[in-house]
Order: sequence, then structure tokens, then C-alpha cells
Amino acid sequence: MFSSVAHLARANPFNAPRRSRNLAAAAVEEYSCEYGSMKFYALCGLGGILSCGLTHTAVVPLDLVKCRMQVDPQKYKGIFNGFSITLKEDGVRGLAKGWAPTFIGYSMQGLCKFGFYEIFKVVYSNMLGEENTYLWRTSLYLAASASAEFFADIALAPMEAAKVRIQTQPGYANTLRDAAPKMYKEEGLNAFYKGVAPLWMRQIPYTMMKFACFERTVEALYKFVVPKPRSECSKGEQLVVTFVAGYIAGVFCAIVSHPADSVVSVLNKEKGSTASQVLQRLGFKGVWKGLFARIIMIGTLTALQWFIYDSVKVYFRLPRPPPPEMPESLKKKLGLTQ
Repeated sequence: MFSSVAHLARANPFNAPRRSRNLAAAAVEEYSCEYGSMKFYALCGLGGILSCGLTHTAVVPLDLVKCRMQVDPQKYKGIFNGFSITLKEDGVRGLAKGWAPTFIGYSMQGLCKFGFYEIFKVVYSNMLGEENTYLWRTSLYLAASASAEFFADIALAPMEAAKVRIQTQPGYANTLRDAAPKMYKEEGLNAFYKGVAPLWMRQIPYTMMKFACFERTVEALYKFVVPKPRSECSKGEQLVVTFVAGYIAGVFCAIVSHPADSVVSVLNKEKGSTASQVLQRLGFKGVWKGLFARIIMIGTLTALQWFIYDSVKVYFRLPRPPPPEMPESLKKKLGLTQ
């Protein structure tokens, strides 16, 4: 057991300053695997599948109305108006349009997003070394999340394209089984991947904000708000902090990524258009349509995703490193120790 704890401290540079004083306490807590092991990454990927797949599917009705407001603002003038028109034309079942590609697509995205984030965080930390990892931790969060999202969007793109067609083109298709063959017949593989570049424009800034803002907000909450160290908080209290930090991060995520989200929605609806053409046509005002609905959706979504992801880590007894502290070696260099 002590050897596994030693491995945890070595593998996770963020935990290095606490090695000596937390070693005995860490040894008491039974982890199901070592930090940075294949099992650790696999279970993190599972957490990503559950957190993204379930939450995005749960808000399909709101996402449907948001997409329709973006592609047809003349008809869907607001969030409540959008719900009213959709219920009148399609009934309650109409609000669930696109649930299958949403669940499949965002489950695959979550697997890559969270799984690769943990991998890249360790890889980049090892490249930087202990002191630079602490000093440049925000940049590390940004780089690791951007790298992970690059691959996550490739996994998401086909299902996102099908979802938007189902939700925004009346009469095109009602199910994924109908939409996918029809799209392939009309445009080939390009129908599924023509939106990947705008997806990168939307999702990479979104994910960078999601992870970096979350990590730094958690750090700030434990430092300035929570009246006791994380090690003294119960698992439930820690998950409350996770939820609050996730919601704060989600609001910023929605604002940063909304213009690209508007472009993606219009692009996947139309044939032959490019991202630059759609952006030029929408204009500055047009790309911000549906922002309020997206702030509600993404804020709640991000908070729930982090809550579910952290809950999976707790359930499977995965190592959950505490907020970073300055390494002793750096304190000595800066003259902060006696």
C-alpha cells in the first residue's frame, strides 16, 4: 500500500508538496488503482461517458429550442416562444427529437474529453517538472484540455451533424436511423465531418474555459470560501464545492463558445455553405442569438458534468489529488521558508 502511495506522489506533480505530511494519511485511504495507471484513465473515461452522455441527453428539449432559435430566429423569437411553437407543432414527443445522436455523440466526446485530459495533464506535468507545473498550472490546464478536445470533437462531429439535421429541418428525418443513411447518400462522409472545424472553434475554447476555470475556481473556493482544508471535508462537502465551481465555469464556457455554436447550428442545417459564409451572413448580432438559453443550459450542464465525474471518482475510489500547493523547493528559492 505504501508503495502505491509513493507512486501516486511521483506521478502527480501537483501533489508533490504534500508528500511528507500527507503520506501517512494517504496510506490509510484505500485507492482502487494508482494515479496515472491504465485503470485510472479507463475509469476517468467512463466518468466522462456518464457525465457528458447523460447530461446532454437530459437537456435535449432546451438544446432543440436553442438550435431552432439560431437557425430560424424569425419564427422562434425567444426561449418560451420556441417551446410553445414546438409543442404546438410537434407535441411533447417533438421535444425529444435528436436524443439518440445526442447520447451517442456526447458519450464518445466525454470519453475522449475527460480521459485524454487526465492523460495530457500528467504528460505535460512530467515535461514541465514540479516547480514549473505549479507556476504554469493554468497554462497546463489550458493545453491539456485543448489537446483532449481536439480528439473529442472528431468523435462527436458525425452525431452532432445528424442531431442538428433532425432538430432543425422539419420533415428531413425523425430518428438517427433515418437521418444517417440520408445524409451519407446526399453528401457522403463530408455530411458528417464538414462541421468538425467549426466544432473545434466552439468546443476547444469552451473546454479550455471549462477545465481551467473549474480547476482555479476549486482552488480559490478552498482557499478563500471553504472554512477548512479539503482533507477535512467530507466527500459530500467536496462534491458541493465541485458543483459550485462547475456552474461558475459553465457560465463562462457558454459566453466564450456561443458564436461558434451558432455557426455550427446553421452550417449543419444547410448544404454547400462554409463557416466563413455563415459567419458573414449572421453578423455580430446574429451569432449571439439564443445566448440566454445556452447560459442556462451550459451552466447547469457543466455543473452536473463535474458533479457526476467527481462522483464516479469517489464511487470507484480513484485518487483525487488536493488543490496544488507551492513546492518546498520553490518556496526556498523565493525565500518563503525560514
